[in-house]
Amino acid sequence: MPTATSHVVTQLHRAISRIILGKEEAIQLALITLLARGHLLIEDVPGVGKTTLAQAIAKSFHCSFQRIQFTSDLLPSDVLGVSIYNPEAREFEFRSGPIFANVVLADEINRTTPRTQSALLEAMNEAQVTVDGKTLPLPQPFLVIATQNPVEHHGTYPLPESQLDRFLMRIKMGYPSIETEREILRKRASADPLTTLDQIADVDDVLAMQEAVGHIKVDTSLLDYALEIVNRTRTTEHLTLGVSPRGTLMLQRAAQARAYLDGRDYCLPDDFKQLAVAVFAHRVVASSRHASAKKKSESTESVLREIVDSVPVPL
Repeated sequence: MPTATSHVVTQLHRAISRIILGKEEAIQLALITLLARGHLLIEDVPGVGKTTLAQAIAKSFHCSFQRIQFTSDLLPSDVLGVSIYNPEAREFEFRSGPIFANVVLADEINRTTPRTQSALLEAMNEAQVTVDGKTLPLPQPFLVIATQNPVEHHGTYPLPESQLDRFLMRIKMGYPSIETEREILRKRASADPLTTLDQIADVDDVLAMQEAVGHIKVDTSLLDYALEIVNRTRTTEHLTLGVSPRGTLMLQRAAQARAYLDGRDYCLPDDFKQLAVAVFAHRVVASSRHASAKKKSESTESVLREIVDSVPVPL
């Protein structure tokens, strides 16, 4: 990996770490998602830094940024845009919605209706939207960072499997330690740290890094390793829905991005093993018998960990 590019990656990680304290793993997974051309779903209770992480990533490189606050009355046109008649020109003019940005923060995505949630499907999968029969490309790079509160909270609409499958990975922030929370209180006593975050990279830097990630070497034995994990998710009695082919591809891209962040031009088995749960957990569905004693997300993660641990790691 070129030294200059390696420096950019290091600087991005350090800059975001100064804003999001004590969450090194979450930051790493978020950067992996960006470099792998994926989209990120952050699920956790309110107030643990989901939105702050999304804003920090957007501010760390010079790009267009839009935040969409999802509510129960939000319409698809509020996301995609709308055609408005211009009486002077005697024609309809399209006014783009907030989806036309490099980084889109879909805040509390599960508080809006399934109809509006589905407006993101084409954008996330194909980096384009179709409005009034016209297909319009989205800016590149294009990253959706969605936050959601757990479905146990009132007033939420669980995301359907087809929507979840568009996210490269789902992560959780978790509560900070006492020491970290003390530091957060100290740093935010006088000002918001986001206002001091420098822009480390620009759009061209990110596009170059994304291109480089695609050239990271993946040995055939590692592909077989990943496919064996995927196959076991499809055959185990503990899951009623296994990982899709899209999920397999997403794991490979994530593994390549992890290797890139680590300064390597080749993947290791650990790149696949460490990312499998984060990439797969939201794509599978636990059987009712296995999920009865646990929360749905916890049960799928435990099943996946058992599967990953049971598959022999290639030498």
